[in-house]
Amino acid sequence: MNDLPTIDPALRAREGTIDFRGYRVWYAIVGEEQERPGKLPLLCLHGGPGVGHDYLESLAAMAEGGRRVIFYDQLGCGNSDQPDDPSLWNVQLYVEEIDVVRRALGLDRMHLLGQSWGGMLAMEYALTQPLGMASLTVASSPASMIQWVAEANRLRQGLSPEIQATLLHHETAGTTDAVAYQSAMMDFYRRHVIRTDPMPEAVARTFAKLERNPQVYHSMNGPSEFHVVGHLKTWDIVDRLSEITAPTLVTSGRHDEATPLVAETVHRGIRGSQWVVFEHSSHMAHVEEATRYMAVLEEFLGRHD
Repeated sequence: MNDLPTIDPALRAREGTIDFRGYRVWYAIVGEEQERPGKLPLLCLHGGPGVGHDYLESLAAMAEGGRRVIFYDQLGCGNSDQPDDPSLWNVQLYVEEIDVVRRALGLDRMHLLGQSWGGMLAMEYALTQPLGMASLTVASSPASMIQWVAEANRLRQGLSPEIQATLLHHETAGTTDAVAYQSAMMDFYRRHVIRTDPMPEAVARTFAKLERNPQVYHSMNGPSEFHVVGHLKTWDIVDRLSEITAPTLVTSGRHDEATPLVAETVHRGIRGSQWVVFEHSSHMAHVEEATRYMAVLEEFLGRHD
């Protein structure tokens, strides 16, 4: 298990592990003692792939209204076991894992929220037509990695010529692990991933854990948000979005790497979905505009409890 802090102690979460394919998957439940009748729990799927739950911890505020909030680190990530086996990391494994977590925690009826890659995973899960999923929230997620990369590279053109040259040089040379590349990449992150300065502790904790073990991210995505060379390179479910029948909320930030075009594709594809744009946010509206985000989310969940 990871020796970094598992979750903010102030959240008073109950932590544990679940057996999955012979490994341990870590989870935390916030708000059990405050839960009110009729409030369905919220299960949160983190992004990456591979970054862990930490940056989602602001969503624990939903428990203040009487709703249980459940986080877990997907296998290979954060506080869960991290087997050294790149062949494990694929969409099917993580779809299967959701059902295992639900059964272990008794989540017969629940709301599902996925952020970034977590939203991609949540949509894949919704396509299996699972029972007991009262609603779906897709937060800053694409339905097509081809569109995602095209938009990310369009945003990349807004970086300085020097930063763009550094990125291109290292991508061409295959040296994306170089300090110069990582530094240049952070310029993009400060514009389109997390604009809050200084970076909140929970977000910084996420990046620290990812740096310690980036295998899942590199296997499925690649070295950066706009240089996608992993298994997800051609992932695309745009033509299947109409099969999703759960009430759906789509959220995105005005400055998001999941650009308005990316979010609109999801919104238009899922019939009857609601789309909310957070004007002062990039990729983490739940952090950058936390108060408004929780209000929008609670109003939506409350209509579908």
